Amino acid sequence: MTEHYFENDLVKLHYYKFGGGPQTMLCFHGFGMHGKQFRLLENTLGQKYTFYGFDLFFHKETKLRDESLTTIKKGITKKELAALITDFCRHIKTERFSVIAYSMGTHYATAVTEELGNLIDEYIVAAPSSLNPGALVAYFSKSVAGNKLLEKLVLSEKALINMLNIAKWLRLIDGPGRQILYNEISTAQLRFNFYACFTYLRFLETDKAKLIRTLTDNKIRSIFIFGKRDRMYPPSIGRNFFPKLKHAEVVLLDANHEMINGEFISKLSGLLL
Repeated sequence: MTEHYFENDLVKLHYYKFGGGPQTMLCFHGFGMHGKQFRLLENTLGQKYTFYGFDLFFHKETKLRDESLTTIKKGITKKELAALITDFCRHIKTERFSVIAYSMGTHYATAVTEELGNLIDEYIVAAPSSLNPGALVAYFSKSVAGNKLLEKLVLSEKALINMLNIAKWLRLIDGPGRQILYNEISTAQLRFNFYACFTYLRFLETDKAKLIRTLTDNKIRSIFIFGKRDRMYPPSIGRNFFPKLKHAEVVLLDANHEMINGEFISKLSGLLL
């Protein structure tokens, strides 16, 4: 595995490259994770794919050129994200690619697929919050009042922890999900990043009709992976979506929200090889 940067006017994008196969796979990690999250796939799929794992916005080494509050509140559109990915693909000299994503990263992968479906071979999403991010995410990211409240909460570690506890009590998130989020608010910088992710990415909202049309018209293989015990993004969030997408492959793991593990690798590798 090697580390690299790709730079343009928007961002200094840090990424990892692993595997050495002829096909390109772009990797979008979950909240609080990093570009190495899918490295476990290298042993089984590294001869088929070359993986590019990004540190996503407000994570690890990736930095926007302008990370001011004004820029964060302005947000990024799907077309702007697609333009970044197009520039990156030109940089690595690839014309086609697949995408794999987990939880928060599925919003990136889905937006890219909606905009660049003619370039994509496979669309693989685990714990796909992009299908239904939930009431809490919608309130804090899309509602003016909710976003203002979140802005105030990030100034107080105690208030944000109380919010997570209430969300768990209301069953909006599960225990592992709460722990993942808790680990990401321990410092003022991390709390700011938490706010920035909610706010900057708010326009990456899935247009389900367009996604279905894109996957179908471009004959993109689509694999949706759920944890049977994932209370944050359970299989039921796809109940109304999957009947409209005739060729979707749905995988159920014996897992909670933290599912990028041995079973995930085994099941997915079995499908792709």
